[in-house]
Amino acid sequence: MTLHQLQDDDAQSIPPLMADAPRSVEFNKLRKRLLRSTRQALDDFAMVKPGEKWLVALSGGKDSYGLLAILLDLQWRGLLPVELLACNLDQGQPNFPKHILPDYLSRHGIAHRIEYRDTYSIVTEKVPENATYCALCSRLRRGNLYRVAREEGCSALVLGHHREDILETFFLNLFHGARLAAMPPKLLNDDGDLMVLRPLSYCAEGDLAKFAEAMRFPIIPCDLCGSQDGLQRNAMKEMIAEMERRMPGRKEAMIRALANVRPSHLLDTKLFDFAAL
Repeated sequence: MTLHQLQDDDAQSIPPLMADAPRSVEFNKLRKRLLRSTRQALDDFAMVKPGEKWLVALSGGKDSYGLLAILLDLQWRGLLPVELLACNLDQGQPNFPKHILPDYLSRHGIAHRIEYRDTYSIVTEKVPENATYCALCSRLRRGNLYRVAREEGCSALVLGHHREDILETFFLNLFHGARLAAMPPKLLNDDGDLMVLRPLSYCAEGDLAKFAEAMRFPIIPCDLCGSQDGLQRNAMKEMIAEMERRMPGRKEAMIRALANVRPSHLLDTKLFDFAAL
């Protein structure tokens, strides 16, 4: 089956995770749009090597649920010839509902591993009061996920970052880091033994939100640790959303621009030999 041959499902052609999904035309179009965008990213960035095993990070948010569902759908269709292992890292946040993810994964027969590491205590100890936890929390989480991936014999850690995440990172680097950089869809980790993959790189956050609502995923909020408002990323999100309201289609244009770089039209002498002109 090619990228453009994702045909409509009939009553006998439904992956197990989709058994309770809506049967509406609108949902079917949404699902196919997400499948096509994900398949396009998998192809464009040569993410798939048949026979490999991927660790799919599952936080309990809309994006990671959507990632897992889309990958399982592609796998069910025979379009993703890899083994998938879902993994949630329980970081010891207060009031974290420990039963939700294992119950959901077990109910749907999804291979998974729940890993407990109390990184919350480390973060609250190291980060000054009124500072944001996210940066250190993310580094500790990533390190533990790398370890789990190695223990499980996985070749890749798969994350649920979407189009808007990439654009927000680009503007954060532009405005606060004085560099042109975003989130790469495919990245080799520093140790050189694991790939980090972002198959949702072309997927719109709005589509993932609609998908999560329609699928009735048991969402676990990201404010369990008391995450503070007013983060720089939130400011970038609001800025991009306002640009899209004023000039519809800007998000799609910007994500395409990140794949259409002309070094000779920038100012980086390490990328282009201006002296040789």
